[in-house]
Amino acid sequence: MLSISDLQTGVYVVWQGEPAQVIWREHTKLGRGGAILRTKIRGLKSGTIYDVTFKGNDSVEEADISRSKAQFLYREGDTLHFMKLDDYDQFTLGRDVVGKQANFLTEGTAVDVMNLESNPINIQMPVKVELKVVYAEPATRGNTAQGNVTKPVELEGGAKIQGPLFLKTGDMVRVNTQTGEYVERA
Repeated sequence: MLSISDLQTGVYVVWQGEPAQVIWREHTKLGRGGAILRTKIRGLKSGTIYDVTFKGNDSVEEADISRSKAQFLYREGDTLHFMKLDDYDQFTLGRDVVGKQANFLTEGTAVDVMNLESNPINIQMPVKVELKVVYAEPATRGNTAQGNVTKPVELEGGAKIQGPLFLKTGDMVRVNTQTGEYVERA
């Protein structure tokens, strides 16, 4: 059983009889009263998002999720194709299931797969990935006068981030997949 302090964003729990993931949390301490934890929990099978408030000593059951390694193969519309590295079986996940992480997937990217009863239900990307800049507007003289030192940059896979002015088309950059922010030039 997990206490409210264990309920972090990304943790898998059993909620109303189905596996679910905590997608948002806010911890609040009220004056003389106890602490409360407001959460949004997304059911993995139904896709339903529940608004749940936990009080001080509430607990919730942890979902039995196993992990394995896989490699991203290709995308076909909104379907993403992967191959498990242990037995070379292929499986697909929808872009809606993977979420924003799908924008950072390129052919050959290694990912962790979350399995429920040996069926893939979602993936977890590495924290940082290297991607090629597909399009970056050229920097013009005087852009830094306003203190705005970033510009929109489009990366392979479809991700759009804010990057420094010196980036140009064809550069390789390292991006944080959790925040979607530019880290450094690769």
